[in-house]
Amino acid sequence: MNKELIIRSSSDNVDFALLKDGKLIEFQKDKENNKFSVGDVFLAKVRKSIPGLNAAFVNVGYHKDAFLHYHDLGPKLPSLLKFIKRVSTGKQKDFSLKDFPYEKDIHKDGKIDKAIKPNQSLLVQIVKEPISSKGPRISSELSFAGRYLVLVPFSDRISISQKIESRAEKERLKRLVKSITPKGFGVIIRTVAKGKKVAELDKDLQNLYVKWETVCKSIPKAHTPSKVLGEMNKASSILRDIFNDSFTKITVDNQDLCDKIKDYVFEIAPHKESIVKHYNSKTPIFEKYGIERQIKTSFGKTVSLPKGAYLIVEHTEALHVVDVNSGNRTSKEKNQEDTAIEVNMIAATELARQFRLRDMGGIIVVDFIDMNSAENRKKLFNHLRDEMKDDRAKHKILPPSKFGLIQITRQRVRPEMNIKTKEANPNGINGAEVEAPIVLIDKIDHQLDQIIKKGHKSVTLNTHPFIAAFITKGFPSIRLKWYFKYKKWVKIMPRDAYTYLEYRFKNDNGKTIKL
Repeated sequence: MNKELIIRSSSDNVDFALLKDGKLIEFQKDKENNKFSVGDVFLAKVRKSIPGLNAAFVNVGYHKDAFLHYHDLGPKLPSLLKFIKRVSTGKQKDFSLKDFPYEKDIHKDGKIDKAIKPNQSLLVQIVKEPISSKGPRISSELSFAGRYLVLVPFSDRISISQKIESRAEKERLKRLVKSITPKGFGVIIRTVAKGKKVAELDKDLQNLYVKWETVCKSIPKAHTPSKVLGEMNKASSILRDIFNDSFTKITVDNQDLCDKIKDYVFEIAPHKESIVKHYNSKTPIFEKYGIERQIKTSFGKTVSLPKGAYLIVEHTEALHVVDVNSGNRTSKEKNQEDTAIEVNMIAATELARQFRLRDMGGIIVVDFIDMNSAENRKKLFNHLRDEMKDDRAKHKILPPSKFGLIQITRQRVRPEMNIKTKEANPNGINGAEVEAPIVLIDKIDHQLDQIIKKGHKSVTLNTHPFIAAFITKGFPSIRLKWYFKYKKWVKIMPRDAYTYLEYRFKNDNGKTIKL
């Protein structure tokens, strides 16, 4: 398994494409004007509490107030409020917390209006970015994420990732981290800390403590609301969370950004510094690596699967719905049950990719093809769980219902990634849009594959003149690529009477080939 990170930089944003064996599995954008990223820390002001929701609305500088629920206050809230007051007035100059006098913890079932008051200053952290018409969601239980550890002020707990299964390794890491953790702080040990030495862990911890000091030093001179600590740049945060030895290449088309990433990689994995390369060519970097094509064919309403199957993806305000279709595929399987399990397994693999790619969050309902066998339903459920193991977003998958539906909840912390895959209809219909040519070609390619496998000796494609030109122009043209792939020359016949999306395959007798 080879992983590559391709980074495209422009004047107003940076795009990150994560490839696994050449296939796009994650796509993220870092916008220059995004002032409310997950992990940012703000000195904010409480606006008003809503007892009915047991929550408060807090001014963090966004045009909509941030939402703070009582359960996101953290038990050490009184100590945090006391600390902020002492630091802002200059009475507290030691930020280590080792001699700080703690207040009594708030009750886990308390009321918001008893815990915080309007116009009170409060340190908060963004846990969910503004989505749709909602403001950001925040927490006053601060945490600072590093490569191996997460530092939690006003805590004394040492927690460890459940993905580290070895009991001996868990005990070793807890013992090491406990020996280096300053008093007044808790630590969460991340999965990538497995096998690491105390020197590496201590270096990470010291970097996180510097972040805490930065926040504290900013409080006396900060007005409310204002950002007192920004999350590291997107490139570094992505590498911090997902970088491992399976990465074979990091390619960047901006020299300054490339140098910064090289420095960061040298810091976290010196032996991998050489994989960071600067891309300098007239061909756009996303075109060079085939990412633009994958983006166009992956974000539409219809997602093509191997062997003629496809997904229909619908988005609503409340949830996402995905329908799995077998299409007009031909199968060597003897019965419907075998065909269903085969298509469903292919769909499950693609779904795990789609969830990460689109960053779909909230409730997701998937309508798989009905299967009568309980064994097959269990096989599908286990396969989907295995495919989603690499997903960094917290998620929960329920077994198939009696109706063949699988329900999934997936953590949503930022707006869903939406890419426009439709273009203005060249047929001149006002306001109408159609799929981009590359998406249509992808569908044609899938059908051509089935036609060739059926053994047709000659194939003619009748299509709109625009699409005909798209297939035949350039070197190597799409038609030439088909020739190399199928060892068969496909004749292209433009038809002026056809609409933009209309096409037909004809055999050597001029009759339409039906799939």
